[in-house]
Amino acid sequence: MLKMLVVDDEVDVCDFVKHFFEERDFEVAVASNGEEAVKCARKHKFDIILLDVRMRKMDGIEALKRIKEFDKTANVIMVTAVDDKERMNEATRLGATKYITKPLILEELESAVYEMTKQLKKEN
Repeated sequence: MLKMLVVDDEVDVCDFVKHFFEERDFEVAVASNGEEAVKCARKHKFDIILLDVRMRKMDGIEALKRIKEFDKTANVIMVTAVDDKERMNEATRLGATKYITKPLILEELESAVYEMTKQLKKEN
């Protein structure tokens, strides 16, 4: 079973994505900010991390940077409400695999995740 971490300060988004992927046989954990995400990623190895860019306390770019310090192979999909090319270029430079924009379109999200899972299966 693949493990996923969903990080967003909007509880409804976390719940929605969590249930959506649990129905597709993923084990899903959630975090409500960047600090929680970093702590969670230190404790557990996730196959995929969905990481919101704009959050209170620690934003997604800083969380990505910190996660990549101890897990260079982390597969991170950035999620953003604002299509900001500069921030997404920074996220890519820091090691994010993809990014998608909100509002989340389930088909797009599912496609991004399954594309990443196919790559993971090839590597293993």
